[in-house]
Amino acid sequence: MCLLCLCDEEETELGRQQAPGSCPYCGGKVQMLDVERKWMFCFVPLCFKIKRKYLCSSCESRFVSLK
Repeated sequence: MCLLCLCDEEETELGRQQAPGSCPYCGGKVQMLDVERKWMFCFVPLCFKIKRKYLCSSCESRFVSLK
């Protein structure tokens, strides 16, 4: 008997905008990315999540938003 698990995660970029402020490491511009994550099991979509990520356009550092 063989058990095969076909799980996949896709991440697509929905949009990109400039965020206020600058990078604390290099002083570059900060960008906001809207990203959609899709989890799939055997080609059937299970979950969709849309998240906003912040990153520096110069040094590619990722930031965490504290609310």
